[in-house]
Amino acid sequence: MTQATNCQLVIVEDDPGLQSQLRWAFAQYAPQIVGAREPALAAVQKYSPPVVVLDLGLPPDPNGASEGLATLEAILAAAPETKVIIASGNEQRENAVRAIAVGAYDFYQKPIDVEILGLIIERAQRLYVLEAENRQLQKVSTSAPFHGIISAAPEILRICRDIEKVAPTDVTVLLLGESGTGKELLARAVHDQSARAGKPFIAINCAAIPETLLESELFGHEKGAFTGAHKQTLGKIEMADKGTLFLDEIGDLPLPLQVKLLRFLQDRLIERIGGRQQIPVDVRIVCATNQDLPKLMGEGRFREDLFYRMNEFSVHIPPLRERLNDPLLLANYFLNKFNATLKKQVRGFTKEAAAAICAHGWPGNVRELENRVKRSVIMAEGKMIDVPDLDLRAAADDDGALLPLKQARERAERMTIQRALVETHGNVSLAAKLLGVSRPTLYDLIKTYDLK
Repeated sequence: MTQATNCQLVIVEDDPGLQSQLRWAFAQYAPQIVGAREPALAAVQKYSPPVVVLDLGLPPDPNGASEGLATLEAILAAAPETKVIIASGNEQRENAVRAIAVGAYDFYQKPIDVEILGLIIERAQRLYVLEAENRQLQKVSTSAPFHGIISAAPEILRICRDIEKVAPTDVTVLLLGESGTGKELLARAVHDQSARAGKPFIAINCAAIPETLLESELFGHEKGAFTGAHKQTLGKIEMADKGTLFLDEIGDLPLPLQVKLLRFLQDRLIERIGGRQQIPVDVRIVCATNQDLPKLMGEGRFREDLFYRMNEFSVHIPPLRERLNDPLLLANYFLNKFNATLKKQVRGFTKEAAAAICAHGWPGNVRELENRVKRSVIMAEGKMIDVPDLDLRAAADDDGALLPLKQARERAERMTIQRALVETHGNVSLAAKLLGVSRPTLYDLIKTYDLK
């Protein structure tokens, strides 16, 4: 619906004196001020405001909260993304807490302090803008060729562009990154963007299969090759013929099998266990590992010639903690996903939960974040996910170890700056104001801590 004005704020307040005070105090938001439920709904539907300030004591129940709570539910039903700030007196604090459980963004206690209310409104506006852009990014991602890859990080977008370039070729791709960063998704993207897209994509985790069985899994075996080999069985390499073979956790491949894999990569021929026939296989190889392969080579645990054969094109995937806006973006994506699959109607994250998501180190990366959000959707008792639902420990204590004081200070400072940048959507001037430092100081700190 087209907005008639640039209204950024609707105020629902029945006291004429407070109406005049609030209209003057927040004139920069072009506020629309109403005094009852029906006009409030009409204003929300007409202007789609990012923020609504709602008094709980509305007629016909000015001394209670029933009408205010009913108005809150109606506003959120009509505009779920709108941030509703509740106004309440001391005697209504319990009702204000109920309103938060229903889905209100925050509350403030009367009598009104314009400066404090202004800060709450400003933060709500910033969160609304951030979430709106997150939703837009999610829409873009659903139509992107790389299925399942959700990111706004320049590093990830650059990786996607590189994969688009290399996928049509047949070069071997080596994906390097911590567990849970999405290596298999990128391996599938290499396959889906290639001419082999309609052929098999076969994945095998080299660390998950016992060494005694791994050779058979890779190369297959003939009937009678060993005890229990009752029939001829094709290996994963042969099954991937004309398609793509994804070798996950290649750093865990035993040395004897490294020799056989190298021979295959050179000749593109295999022999099944117990067989004598050389079988040609046309397959694209994509490898991945979370290990330091040069270190393994130095220790004699990984062959240099195999490394250089695999490393025709390498991709370094950054961990989630280095992708500034991605944790909250992904959290909202997973929230929508699990709302649908679990038949839930959780509206979003409280500001404390959003801050905790941004500040957490995510040692398990995207996989950990997905599991946390799934748990929180199941466990949340209200309409909003709070910090206890996520079961996150303090970000500065992720590993439970006692840090030296200097390191603890630096870690806490980095987390605080990162949170401020997220809350202000990367606006350095606003972040500096929020942190109580000058812009040049904040720029120096951003450079010091390598915050992109």
